Amino acid sequence: MSSLQRAVLTVAILASLVAFLDGSVVNVALPAIERELGGGLVLQQWVVDAYLITLGALILLAGSLSDAFGRKRIMMIGLFGFGLASIACALAPDGVSLVVFRAVQGIAGALLVPSSLALIIQVFSQDDQPKAIGRWTAWTSAAMLAGPLLGGLFVDTLSWRLVFWINPLPIAVTVLILWRVQLDHKHAHGNVDYAGAVLGAVGLGGVVFALIEQGQVGWSSPLVWAVGLIGCLALAAFTVVELRSTHPMLPFTLFRIRNFGVGNLATLVVYGALSLGTLMIGIYLQEVAGYPATFAGLALIPPTVVMLLLSGRFGALSGKIGPRLFMGVGPVVAAGGFALMLMMGTQVNYWVELLPGILVFGLGLSITVAPLTAAILGAVPPEHAGIGSAINNAVARIAGLVAVACAGLIVAGPLGQAGLQRVLIVCIVLLVMGGVVSAIGIENKKAPAQADLPPAFTPPVPSQQPPAR
Repeated sequence: MSSLQRAVLTVAILASLVAFLDGSVVNVALPAIERELGGGLVLQQWVVDAYLITLGALILLAGSLSDAFGRKRIMMIGLFGFGLASIACALAPDGVSLVVFRAVQGIAGALLVPSSLALIIQVFSQDDQPKAIGRWTAWTSAAMLAGPLLGGLFVDTLSWRLVFWINPLPIAVTVLILWRVQLDHKHAHGNVDYAGAVLGAVGLGGVVFALIEQGQVGWSSPLVWAVGLIGCLALAAFTVVELRSTHPMLPFTLFRIRNFGVGNLATLVVYGALSLGTLMIGIYLQEVAGYPATFAGLALIPPTVVMLLLSGRFGALSGKIGPRLFMGVGPVVAAGGFALMLMMGTQVNYWVELLPGILVFGLGLSITVAPLTAAILGAVPPEHAGIGSAINNAVARIAGLVAVACAGLIVAGPLGQAGLQRVLIVCIVLLVMGGVVSAIGIENKKAPAQADLPPAFTPPVPSQQPPAR
């Protein structure tokens, strides 16, 4: 690995880690935030929702901006924005201010993840991309799973405000490393689809808002229906605009590339199962099995350790022999982990009833995630790596939102052993579907050259612009 590749991989991991960590570390700080600032349950909901809505609504736009103006420039803006918003959150004098600053954090966070993966695609060769993405996957997954433990430590020993104060340090390190990186900006074209950007943000924001709020007020709420309908209409208009645009923010012809289309379909079902399963197991351990919050968090750490150890290895192997085997087998192995958890009773013996299942589940994720991400991004032309990453991230997040929104329907009443078993069975079915789709649809082939793209695909010609520092 060259010095440039090491620097870019470090930047990609640190930038994404900050965004992912902040999405999960805040959850355990919510009671302490409410105790100090007031606002009750409504404030707690919006501290989380404000971040998720802006992040989900703008991630496609962020990917488009990354391709249009250069990954380094957009990531720099995202890093500075996230750092300033984090400081503002830490200093927030009241609940309303905190919610506003969290929304700004979501905007900045949307700029980080697509650009970080696009940087990896830009500087690593096709053969080296799967291993690099495997390392990125391992560390960012660790951030998402370990966040609640870190947040609990800060809240219990110091203050909830430290949850936000920790962000500026890794951001400063990331900025210093990124500033010294010299990148080729030949793919930056400077064209932004403004109509598509507005419609996409309104559409995704409306749908995400409706999915989040229906869990609190129900589908019968006029607000949920109105905002959800506006979101759906905006997405319909977005589709029409993108099909007619000469420089579309979302080139739909990307989905004609087989591994990109099939890979995103697999992402939809795999990440739906991942989000639903891990959330409900964590709640079950606390509300039914009686685990303290800290112990429940610790109980779900083993998959993180497995992914840290193995994701890079499976990513490298998929680069040598192709992703289809891993994407076909991995979700089925993860489903086997959930199947082992079906034996959990109301008094959960961790070592016998839970640990074997979550270890197998972690192994399945390790086999799946890095080859899945590499297959999708490896199929995308370099000038569209940013939007390709953004699409895949949006699919994963929407899958999680939809799956979690359906949790009440699946549990069908207060969460108990029978309800958890229904959730696990749904997750098993989704994961097996992901494996079958991948085994049938994924191809072990190199990324397409420009001449290999579908006939309707006409990427914009890059304009001559001076490189950004």
